[in-house]
Amino acid sequence: MATYKKRGYKPKNKKEEAQAQVENSTTAEVFSSLDESASKTEAWVSKNQNYILGGIIAVAVGVLGYLAYNQFIIKPKDANAANEFSYPMQHFNEALTNEVQKDSLLVLALNGSEGKFGFLDIIDEYSGTPTSNLAKYSAGMAYLNLQQYQEAISYLEDFSSDDEVYKPLALGGIGDAFSQLEQAEDALDYYEKAIAAAGENEFSAPKFLYKAGVAALGLGYKEKALEYFERIKEEFPNSNEGNNIDAVIGSSQ
Repeated sequence: MATYKKRGYKPKNKKEEAQAQVENSTTAEVFSSLDESASKTEAWVSKNQNYILGGIIAVAVGVLGYLAYNQFIIKPKDANAANEFSYPMQHFNEALTNEVQKDSLLVLALNGSEGKFGFLDIIDEYSGTPTSNLAKYSAGMAYLNLQQYQEAISYLEDFSSDDEVYKPLALGGIGDAFSQLEQAEDALDYYEKAIAAAGENEFSAPKFLYKAGVAALGLGYKEKALEYFERIKEEFPNSNEGNNIDAVIGSSQ
């Protein structure tokens, strides 16, 4: 074990003197090595300073370019997209409450009419904007309600969001589409992704726990199904899915 030596310490004998010389030599080597490394680093920086400076400038230009593009191109473009979005969204909302004209209203929401944009137009014309992204979600849900399941999957997969409401609904919508296409394994996979995205959301979490449980039962995964149903009972007893969950659990055992 190394021992602490006071300033001005003198070796008591030749053994300690030899040890001190070794320690001094080692310390000198360390500092010499550090000096040599520092010199090499300085030499490399000096030799390549133009490249380094060019790299820094390139990064700065890239950042400033991105900020300028976002400020002067994307934001104005998205403002226009948001104005266009209100028309198809009105038809979409009407479709949810008007069963008789549901399909025709959804088609209007997708394709627009009388010079007004639909979701598909917004996706194409305002690509790269947040509103265009939201239009992908809306288009996917419109196709899902029209029972055009492949189109629904395509648009919902293109939709990108970390929002705790939209993300699980989009993933769950893909699960619903696969379920209707009788691709139960894929449906269960997306319901599980929706559950993970929903976290503790009181609406979407129990909704997709229940759907995952039903899908798992259909695939013969009884234990997995019961786990989902039990989670509803324990974590979301006051949800719509929780109201009759005891009966569901009883019939699943």
